[in-house]
Amino acid sequence: MITRRSLLEAAGTGAILAGSGDVFSRSFVSAAEAQAAALNLPPQLPEGTRREAVLDALPGKKPLIKLSYRPPNYETPVELLRTAITPNDAFFVRYHLADIPEVRADSWRLSVGGDGANGETGLSLDELKALPAIEVTAVCQCSGNRRGLFEPHVPGVEWGYGAMGCARWKGARLKDVLERAGLKKEALEIVVAGTDRGSVDKTPGFIKSIPVWKAVEDTTLIAYEMNGKPLPHWNGFPARIVVPGWTATYWMKHVTQISVATKPFEGFWMKSAYRIPVGKFPIVARFASQETAVNTPITEMVVNSLMTSHGDGATVKAGGKVAVSGIAWDAGYGIHAVDISTDGGSTWTAATLGEDLGRFAFRTFSYAVAVPTKGNYKIMARASNKIGQSQASVLIANPAGYHHNVVQTLNLVAA
Repeated sequence: MITRRSLLEAAGTGAILAGSGDVFSRSFVSAAEAQAAALNLPPQLPEGTRREAVLDALPGKKPLIKLSYRPPNYETPVELLRTAITPNDAFFVRYHLADIPEVRADSWRLSVGGDGANGETGLSLDELKALPAIEVTAVCQCSGNRRGLFEPHVPGVEWGYGAMGCARWKGARLKDVLERAGLKKEALEIVVAGTDRGSVDKTPGFIKSIPVWKAVEDTTLIAYEMNGKPLPHWNGFPARIVVPGWTATYWMKHVTQISVATKPFEGFWMKSAYRIPVGKFPIVARFASQETAVNTPITEMVVNSLMTSHGDGATVKAGGKVAVSGIAWDAGYGIHAVDISTDGGSTWTAATLGEDLGRFAFRTFSYAVAVPTKGNYKIMARASNKIGQSQASVLIANPAGYHHNVVQTLNLVAA
């Protein structure tokens, strides 16, 4: 069991600084502030987040930006997102509930049933691995990524840019597992649950549903490998749901139960959380059975890009060119272009795209920016995809603070 004590022991000074208000922690306050400043956190983040965030390493992970330790929420520093594939030890960590059992591979079981299934079945990890294996390279992005940049600030984990990563996921197709139980014609949603739970009984279990049409796509997996290795504990060991193109709220970690439902699932994390205003976001793949007259579940990722080669406010050498680079992604329609502007968006020039690792993957890009004189330079990047969507120039008003695809501006100082 991952406990508060084990997290504190693993977290070291960073966790002590965030979790203690006594004289002992105050003796370290100057070091904490210095460390937070060194993280080059976005200036739009709430002051409290900027003050308390520290670099901290969970077991098996590189130092990541710790935003909370119970539940553990750690984001990837931007400098670790410079490649199309995010290493396992640099991948972000996101949990909603505080108690996270360490699941043993030899005792793990997946149960499948429900009123929308013709029967019930169960699988061990070895039985899951015996099914035909599929590998998909896909971006896993928290639905709340960049929430901390939203203005006005709203409740929730105040993520900066790094609640995301891209990996090669290997596992069995979810539809092959569902076929073992059989789907009735009335089947509407696939409900998935894992092993993490709240610290008090009244905490709603983190349970999500996926429309049947999405669940049976060939790329929707029950994954047991990540970048050629078993899933790390913090990313769902021994098996998790992978829903390429959709935000990570559906990517259930440590999955143990799958239930086929004939009616819309009404659990808290579907009915009340992770919802956006109807008609405001450029969503193609809608979750119709969960829609109301005013809101709908957030589903697919919108087209986006992030410049990762430099931190905001970085100093560069004047008198030549600076290579600015980053990553772009969308819901799987495919990145068409990334354009760069150095004049506030008046004109745009195409950047060079890197290798295409698949329609659900990060696509790298690069561009040489001229910095002939000393001064301040503002660089903007705007991605577009193959169905004509492009990044937005302004935030979309919504009560949850979902940020996602606003064009990023990178400030460089030439000296």
